[in-house]
Amino acid sequence: MADGAVVAVAPGDRLGAAADYEAGPGTYVRADAVVASLAGIKQLVASGAAGARPALHVVRPTAPLAVVPSVGSRVLARITRITQLQASADILVVDGTPCAEPFHGVIRKENVREKEIDKVKIEESFKPGDVVKAEVVALGTQRLYALSTAALDLGVVHARSEEGGDVMVPVSFEEMEVPGAGIKEKRKVAKPEV
Repeated sequence: MADGAVVAVAPGDRLGAAADYEAGPGTYVRADAVVASLAGIKQLVASGAAGARPALHVVRPTAPLAVVPSVGSRVLARITRITQLQASADILVVDGTPCAEPFHGVIRKENVREKEIDKVKIEESFKPGDVVKAEVVALGTQRLYALSTAALDLGVVHARSEEGGDVMVPVSFEEMEVPGAGIKEKRKVAKPEV
């Protein structure tokens, strides 16, 4: 990370190796990595003690950021509730900039994927707590942003299993699993960025 660079992160983002950094506020250690526990700005804080490792922190912006979703914005949102017809979500990051306060969005059944819309089941696409990458397609009713995960690079980017709460990794566009445990769950998975 370059000096003075502002790096926006979302929950579940890997910040650095646990062997090289201490986990500070807004982070936790998972496996061998320091991971963000909230959406915010990544900070590297030097230790005052000789030989001690620097700490990684994630902080929310102190002043409201002038970021508002618009049609075409790419967002990171946390699923808050699901029904048979839609998933409700809190938008946390807009075009790489963390929001001071979350915006509210909804992913309707017809916006989950591009093909075979009649076969989409919301409960097999998302679960409460999942973090999804989505695109804003419209400003809906009641100040809700209409979101879409139809493109291949959109969908769930961070999820925990319903059984045990372990972090899952994608194994296909429709499935995630807990590594080494054999636990698989259906999701509308975003194509990983290479």
